[in-house]
Amino acid sequence: MDSSCPVVKTARPTHHEPTHATQTMIDLAPSDWVAIRLTLKLGLYTTAILLLIGTPLAWWLAGGRSPLRTAVQAVVALPLVLPPTVLGFYLLILLGPRGWVGGTLEAMGFPHLAFTFSGILIGSVLYSLPFAIQPLYQAFAALGRRPAEVAASLGAGPLDRFFTVILPLTRGGFIVAATLSFAHTLGEFGVILMLGGSIPGRTKVLSVLIYDHAEAMNVAAAHQLSLLLLAFAFLVLFIVYAVHRRFDVVRP
Repeated sequence: MDSSCPVVKTARPTHHEPTHATQTMIDLAPSDWVAIRLTLKLGLYTTAILLLIGTPLAWWLAGGRSPLRTAVQAVVALPLVLPPTVLGFYLLILLGPRGWVGGTLEAMGFPHLAFTFSGILIGSVLYSLPFAIQPLYQAFAALGRRPAEVAASLGAGPLDRFFTVILPLTRGGFIVAATLSFAHTLGEFGVILMLGGSIPGRTKVLSVLIYDHAEAMNVAAAHQLSLLLLAFAFLVLFIVYAVHRRFDVVRP
């Protein structure tokens, strides 16, 4: 055999090399994971705050007789009909350096809240407020005040009545409120873009990142992230309807 003849070696495909379809599904950039973590953090914080402030507010709305009740209900429902850019615009003015809140914070030596995580957290809480209040209000209204009054007559304190009587009987409403609040926060766009802009690691959440990818004609990345949100939205609706069938707390 002539040693001068070139030896041609054929490359064998390795089993660990991902296919194109696999890359399409899992090939997320580090910046995508940062945005996903920030979005989940925003959703968890928003949901926790909404449950804390929404529970007493919904309880008061369900059984209160104050003349302010109708006005408060209208304010709570405003985000359902108000364009998110309008809410984001006024929050930007309020929380910015020239706003009443932002200016006061700067005068006290603290930074203003525009284009910060704290700022978009405030915007998310306000924008998702009706999605927490409405299921809790319906659950409390269906329950009525009688169970709590009976527990009070037996010597149960306010916290004892809430955790041993009200919460177990309205747990379906809490599940729906938490699920809808979390899901709605993940899909927010207008309020966050107006109030927080698109700062990586601080305000660039998943919805804003999808917009940036689409604007840059990065269709593959936008498709992957959009598919994640689509699957999550379906899961949320499935949970809501399952809870509706189980506890009968969400009525059309």
